[in-house]
Amino acid sequence: QVQLVESGGGLVQAGGSLRLSCAASGSDFSIVDMGWFRQPPGKQRELVATITTGGTTNYADSVKGRFTVSGDNAKNTVYLEMGSLNVEDTAVYFCKMIIKMSRYPSTTFQYWGQGTEVTVSS
Repeated sequence: QVQLVESGGGLVQAGGSLRLSCAASGSDFSIVDMGWFRQPPGKQRELVATITTGGTTNYADSVKGRFTVSGDNAKNTVYLEMGSLNVEDTAVYFCKMIIKMSRYPSTTFQYWGQGTEVTVSS
């Protein structure tokens, strides 16, 4: 079994920065893809950014140039550096990892973090 634990959310003023972290723990697994999603109040969950273990990144248009996703494969951790935050970035942020388990090498599994709240005040 794999667990994802997030940290780094909080309250920040508009224009400020925050860094989110998400670490995977467990045994006999390898990460294929990592990413961040968010769910603003009253809205559906949406993609923020993803990164493969090879370093290929993908960003939502709304965060390009302001957010940076990175990964530490040795630590099984994905980060999200958020800058120039605005009130529209207020949301619960979830990390997601696509994982392969040693016991099932032909199958990938999707795991989600518990979510961390980011609130941007004007």
